[in-house]
Amino acid sequence: MCSIMGYCDSSADSDTFMKGFKETVSRGPDDSRIIDTGKGLMGFHRLAIMGLTAEGMQPFEMDGNYLVCNGEIYGFKALKDGLLRKGYRFKSDSDCEILLPLYREYGTDMFNMLDAEFALIIFDSKTGEYIAARDPIGIRPLYYGYDKKNVIVFASEAKNLVGICDKIMPFPPGHYYKNGEFICYRDMTKVCEVHSDPLDVICKNIREKLIAGVEKRLIADAKVGFLLSGGLDSSLVCAIAAKRSSKPIRTFAIGMSEDAIDLKYAAQVAEYIGSEHTEIYMTPDDVINSLEDVIHLLGTFDITTIRASMGMYLLCKAIHEQTDIRVLLTGEISDELFGYKYTDFAPSAEEFQKESQKRIHELHMYDVLRADRCISVNSLEARVPFGDLDFVEYVMSIDPELKLNKYNKGKYLLRHAFEGDYLPHDILYREKAAFSDAVGHSMVDYLKEYAEKMYTDEEFRSLSKQYKYAQPFTKESLLYREIFEKFYPGQAEMIVDFWMPNKTWKGCNVNDPSARALSNYGDSGK
Repeated sequence: MCSIMGYCDSSADSDTFMKGFKETVSRGPDDSRIIDTGKGLMGFHRLAIMGLTAEGMQPFEMDGNYLVCNGEIYGFKALKDGLLRKGYRFKSDSDCEILLPLYREYGTDMFNMLDAEFALIIFDSKTGEYIAARDPIGIRPLYYGYDKKNVIVFASEAKNLVGICDKIMPFPPGHYYKNGEFICYRDMTKVCEVHSDPLDVICKNIREKLIAGVEKRLIADAKVGFLLSGGLDSSLVCAIAAKRSSKPIRTFAIGMSEDAIDLKYAAQVAEYIGSEHTEIYMTPDDVINSLEDVIHLLGTFDITTIRASMGMYLLCKAIHEQTDIRVLLTGEISDELFGYKYTDFAPSAEEFQKESQKRIHELHMYDVLRADRCISVNSLEARVPFGDLDFVEYVMSIDPELKLNKYNKGKYLLRHAFEGDYLPHDILYREKAAFSDAVGHSMVDYLKEYAEKMYTDEEFRSLSKQYKYAQPFTKESLLYREIFEKFYPGQAEMIVDFWMPNKTWKGCNVNDPSARALSNYGDSGK
């Protein structure tokens, strides 16, 4: 990852800027730079992934224009070749160096040209204005707020803006900011053409597009590793990468010492694909002792996000401390596309599609946020093949009738697409375990027990009432909210609500986000 920040007016105070900016130095520990554009300040913390030389350091400058970008531009060499033919010259091998020339050639139309995960800020010296933009999924983070003089400030994380802005909000994915407006340039949930091809054609396209999404994310000048839970999604990413790599890939898994459901399955996958596999174990004390740190780094009070982050944070911490890996591929975003356990209860194909659209729009506040923060706080970069723009666009356009669970097996299209020698059949068709359960059912139980001891029933009722927005509804959710408010006072509206199954559907009106609460959980995770 990297960290960017822009204080968009000449009245910006450098001490205030620096105090906020230093909060995310772990995102980019290799180098840091702040420049004065003459009309504000721009900062960049670098984690060198592509173009490792000093020439790849940002902010980039061209003809008085400046740019900072936390991003990975896939296929940038083809864009660069086109710019070279137009007479542009480059100083580094950094993929992000092409962005200022692209801006000069195409203006804000460039954003829809990018196959990328990115968040960026541009200072246009001709107009004296700032432009900011974020990728269509929101894989790279960006936040904004206004200071007391109503000056807009952009930053990679909310923690950069605490104390500067009264209200901090996530920058909407697929939008750019210009002339005081947020303008949508791409909505990944908009379907232009519904695909109702035969099942084998659909699955062939799914397979080919996911393979392409993995392949392009293997390209890096820094070392690449893989998070392997043993579940379907991460196992497929690892299996594809193993087939495309000339030497064994490195995979990593974590679980509670006594009841980690997925460690045994991760080990089976690792053995099957021939990866160099590492297991990390965590204890109840590790979980409880890390809770405040995890909520601080996440910037959320959401129950399922926090639960699922405990293992991921501790695993990435171990990878950072024990290896020289810099890039991690993960399995996020599959559920939002192909369905959760609760979407088995979808009353119609139309409702399934609406739910998928909602989840894609909100991804940046939940699973994508979790992956970004847990990985970046440990000075690593996350890459998400299931978030490949071509892949997401295609899966969203598949006739939702085909995505409904008519096959007595969730995510059937994805499983069927990879039948063959990618994974053992038992792994490919194993029932899904909830992510926070997969590291060990006991982990969630420990968190619940810890919260239960923190409050009496009367304290819970009284303390919960003080929160009018996203009011806590369990002692666990109250605990998380109180820790959140300690670090982000009054900023709860950054998160739209608690991540929960669609309670309007029959069978989904539960009071816990874990799939364990659903009647169809069955043998999941055994």
